[in-house]
Amino acid sequence: MPLSTGQRLLRHDRRLGARFVAGADEAGRGSLAGPLVVAGVLLDYGALRGHRVRPLALLNDSKQVDPEERERLFHAVLTAASAVTVRVISSTEIDGRGLHRSNLRGLREVLTELHPPAEACLVDGFRLGSLAPPHTAVVDGDTKSAAIAAASIVAKVTRDRLMRRLDALYPRYGFSSHVGYITPEHTRAVLTHGPCPQHRRSFQARAYLETVAA
Repeated sequence: MPLSTGQRLLRHDRRLGARFVAGADEAGRGSLAGPLVVAGVLLDYGALRGHRVRPLALLNDSKQVDPEERERLFHAVLTAASAVTVRVISSTEIDGRGLHRSNLRGLREVLTELHPPAEACLVDGFRLGSLAPPHTAVVDGDTKSAAIAAASIVAKVTRDRLMRRLDALYPRYGFSSHVGYITPEHTRAVLTHGPCPQHRRSFQARAYLETVAA
């Protein structure tokens, strides 16, 4: 019988031979508006069995599952994880510090704050520098590692919930549907109303340039 996605991801982490495995990932890196959300998840492979591991059978990269399944997996991760940390990085901080630097700082912080300290730290794609705990950058890690996939679920669900709240504050922009990413609908809203305080001004978006030209 073929392995489920979750079983395959869990097997990857178990092969590391470590009891405590941490994963870190972010959501909203390519968004025009709204925060960047970074999450860290610590899995205890000494205790991850039976009723704690079964809900993770369908664990997958957050981009590969629909919103309803992401919500179910979010609760499964919170039940299975030994610790979860989250950083919400505002559009203002992104504009001031830069997207990449903000992202790396967030990834370092969520890994550092996980307790007990992980024996293996995995990050989706990025090397975080000497200030971070010892870690391994895994290319496309959210499709390979359970800990990274779990972090991607936490980051994505948290960010989507935040964007739905921002939609109530800024109803002209349709944040609840596109969650801040560039779509024709979002571009039209920015051209019509101009950017709101949640828009990242450091993002060189065509909608901003057309707004200035107009």
